[in-house]
Amino acid sequence: MNIHAMRKPALVIAVALALLPAAAAAQSTTAGAAAPPAAAKKGPDKAVNLNATVVTASPGALSKMSSSISVSSLEADQIQNSGLQNAADILRDVPGIRAESSGGDGNANISVRGLPVASGGGKFVQFQVDGMPVLEFGDIAFATPDTFLRPDFNIDHVEVVRGGSSSVFASNAPGAVINFITKTGETQEGDIGVTTGLNYDSQRLDFDYGQPISATTRFHVGGYLRDGTGPKDVGYNAQKGGQLMGNLTHDIEGGFLRASFQLLDDKSPAYLPVPISITGSNSNPSVNSLPGFSAQSGALQSPYFLRDLAVDANGNRVVTNIADGYHSKVAAFGGEGKFSLGDGWDLHEQFRVAKNSGDFVGQYPAEVNTASALANEIGGAGATLRYASGPLAGQTADPATVGGNGLATRVHLFNVSLPDMGNATNNLTLKRAFDTANGPLDLLLGYYHSNQTIKQDWHWNSYLETVQGSKASLLDVYNAAGQPVTQNGLAAYGTPYWGNCCVRSYDATYRMDAPFVSLSWQPGNWQLDGGLRYDRMQASGTYAGSTGTAPIDVNGDGVLQTPELTVPVVNNNKVMPIDYTKHHLEYSFGANYLVDTDLALFGRVSRGARFNADRLLFGGGLLATGDAPQGVAVNVVQQYETGVKWSTRHTSLFVTGFYATTQEQNQDVTSQTQSLISRNYKSKGLEVEGSVDYSNFSVRGGATYTDSKITKDAITPADVGNMPQRQAKFVWQLSPSYRFGPVTVGATVIGTTKSYASNPNGLVMPGYTQVNAFALYDINDRMSVSLHADNLFNTIGLTEIDQSPGAVQANGLNTARSILGRTIYASWKYSL
Repeated sequence: MNIHAMRKPALVIAVALALLPAAAAAQSTTAGAAAPPAAAKKGPDKAVNLNATVVTASPGALSKMSSSISVSSLEADQIQNSGLQNAADILRDVPGIRAESSGGDGNANISVRGLPVASGGGKFVQFQVDGMPVLEFGDIAFATPDTFLRPDFNIDHVEVVRGGSSSVFASNAPGAVINFITKTGETQEGDIGVTTGLNYDSQRLDFDYGQPISATTRFHVGGYLRDGTGPKDVGYNAQKGGQLMGNLTHDIEGGFLRASFQLLDDKSPAYLPVPISITGSNSNPSVNSLPGFSAQSGALQSPYFLRDLAVDANGNRVVTNIADGYHSKVAAFGGEGKFSLGDGWDLHEQFRVAKNSGDFVGQYPAEVNTASALANEIGGAGATLRYASGPLAGQTADPATVGGNGLATRVHLFNVSLPDMGNATNNLTLKRAFDTANGPLDLLLGYYHSNQTIKQDWHWNSYLETVQGSKASLLDVYNAAGQPVTQNGLAAYGTPYWGNCCVRSYDATYRMDAPFVSLSWQPGNWQLDGGLRYDRMQASGTYAGSTGTAPIDVNGDGVLQTPELTVPVVNNNKVMPIDYTKHHLEYSFGANYLVDTDLALFGRVSRGARFNADRLLFGGGLLATGDAPQGVAVNVVQQYETGVKWSTRHTSLFVTGFYATTQEQNQDVTSQTQSLISRNYKSKGLEVEGSVDYSNFSVRGGATYTDSKITKDAITPADVGNMPQRQAKFVWQLSPSYRFGPVTVGATVIGTTKSYASNPNGLVMPGYTQVNAFALYDINDRMSVSLHADNLFNTIGLTEIDQSPGAVQANGLNTARSILGRTIYASWKYSL
């Protein structure tokens, strides 16, 4: 089946309808009696269920009320009703998590409890599927875990464990473990859903089905297909692809055997910062769209800018289809087995082998200015402009009116090939349950192993483009003598404006080995647990960058044009080694006391670590021998937390106070200075999560207060005392819903107070509130339709400021990334 074949909404709906008879027939022919008609799923009885069992990053299956960890869970229906459309979006609905999910289907920045996002990704968190890591590291440049994870109908629920025990039960995840738990076919059920954009072009078909095959064997399979331009009108088919996931489970005496797989081949646009107007003062800026370019829905992607020619790490010419955007490919196979060994001993084995690869291609506005100013920067005084692409290609461009606003942008095309991001992981545990006079005692012994490959080829180029929110054109610059200094819109091979930082190659392997042990004891109303983990990472491989430029006839036309006179290429004669082995001991100790069945108190102290990987390679972190100092290679996080859990028939409340200290070494690759980072931080705060459920009314909400400071900065000491960039004091979530008859209406409200765009603290990013609303109508017990409006009020909500993050500029021009504008879509769903 070609997963790129779905082109029109009518075809999607036709396929869905065609599947219904087959699904119905499958129900009537399964072994045993047919299942009764299933009511439409309405989610759990409580929006925040403290009696739900937790299996993620914990010594055993315990209820939230009984465990000493801070954990939140989201059920599949809560996710669908909230209008959360990608992995990072889902996390915005979890207290303690700050997810900057403004980049589309990947490359999200994620922080937990004030642990920093100094560069990108989610350095201190780990994404998992059914308990196994998607990638070993959460902040691999241009290959974050959410890029290789696409939530769909396969997801049963998501568990998010913040801090605490994640230091013992996962490597490189002292901040949080985010576990997407899939369905396994315990009951005969499935769904078919069709979603289509109403104010944008997007069509998607979701499906899943599972059932017992016999008394001991069951299966589940599901996936999606999609097609369209996406939420921003980029002018071409930018979203296309799909996913297929499944598992087969066979129960054995005292346990089970399970095999699972994931096949993903999906393309979606990479939404990077865009030109924007920021005026006023640093403390009270005014943020607005530029004429002809919407901050919420404008994009630098264009049907007139779809091809890039570059030189790869091996010196070969490479042509890139810019429409690929995030191109994520996964072929993964996993296995799991639980075995009873007798005398109270249980063995649990899990493994996952994934072949991950793809591309990251996106237009980054390194500089926005008047078209005349940029023309003179590139071509010298008296330079002129001509359109290089689009309907006016070849014609003279008036700098005062070009693009309708007289503006242009120097675009750095982030073009990164990801030929191998594969990993293999294995987790083996041996558990023994003891009955003691004072309560049950559980001993858990484990061993974790992973092998993570990072093979990347960076070949960035520079272009000059009009500032138009849709269908922008490339521009050519001619000097005062009338000679071209650009090449079909190409201002330069490489990125000389940033010192040609980003022509690179990586070929690295990181091997993690970690024995761990945990003890859990339940004397009376107490739940006491403690654990140790000894992580050891061996890093090997090579990396290389450009050490200069050379004249190369890149397009092979026999003429050296101006950009071809200075082409940066990877210098494979100066390959640098990666060769170091580091280790660290982590621990976590916690206690939970049940005051009564509805009230519990808990506390925990933990020390975790994050082993640095690719972010060290070009940031000065490695020595010439390939070794790295211990304090650079391993960043330590110390955490303390205490809280209270309270539940009644209609209400639930989970309150956690936290304090953390963090070390970090990193590099910011999206800045003109390619900033190196070597800092210590401390943060303290409070998380609140709760719900109220009365009859047909339900409201779930959460809020997080974070007070975070830089306590040490080895590179910029003046930043000590500053708040970490983009860290707000308060973030909150609120999700009310009400059901009357066959109709359910609701909303998800997500808000944040102001934060600083950079360090040192100068320019403020204003706070904002985003409202996502929905209405659902149950046509019958199996079929429903729904209408969703995300960012209902079309709010500008900045998640980063880039060109000038330190201060408002005199001309008001800047670049920033906002949450997506208003998107309205309709869904039809049939439950089998």
